[in-house]
Amino acid sequence: MLINHLSTALIAIAIGYLLGSIPNGYLAGKWITQIDLREIGSGSTGATNVLRNVGKGPALCVFLLDVGKGTLPVLIAKSLLLEDNWQVATGLAAIIGHIWPIWLNWKGGKAVATGLGIFLGISWSVGLACLGIFLIVLSVSKIVSLSSITAAISLPLMMLISFSNSNLRPAYLIISIIAMFIVLWRHRSNWKRVLNGTEPKIGHSR
Repeated sequence: MLINHLSTALIAIAIGYLLGSIPNGYLAGKWITQIDLREIGSGSTGATNVLRNVGKGPALCVFLLDVGKGTLPVLIAKSLLLEDNWQVATGLAAIIGHIWPIWLNWKGGKAVATGLGIFLGISWSVGLACLGIFLIVLSVSKIVSLSSITAAISLPLMMLISFSNSNLRPAYLIISIIAMFIVLWRHRSNWKRVLNGTEPKIGHSR
């Protein structure tokens, strides 16, 4: 029984990684404009680089697909009745797949949309709260990276607030902290430019 449970959990993690590694942004660049997003702009295959170099429509599609590839693995883990720890591990596998996709020589995106998808799967209220924070900061600053950083920093707090009236689920809090640090690390060059006032805004070239 234990072996079967472990096998199921490992399969879920593998599915999480493979779904996370689907290079939606890269494919959009190649199919629509015949460019390799890893070689232009920020070098990321995420929706923001798609927006700047491919267009608004493709960027929205990539964003939604990247969110979906974060949500789906968590929902699969839940449907298999896996414990919180395994749900979190499956979500982390999706993030790892997005950042280091096997199909693109380990060079992918910054995991913001996929991270959002994971938290929509874990706790939709937390995911929506962070999305709201992202959109508010974006509407004021017009800077995607600043919006992503702010939403990431708020994530553990949103998780604490969400579960303040019920039993706190440690695995969910831990993944929120891990996700926050991953986003901050992936945006380390961006926040330096934000502090220097040189980070490009939406509608401006990089």
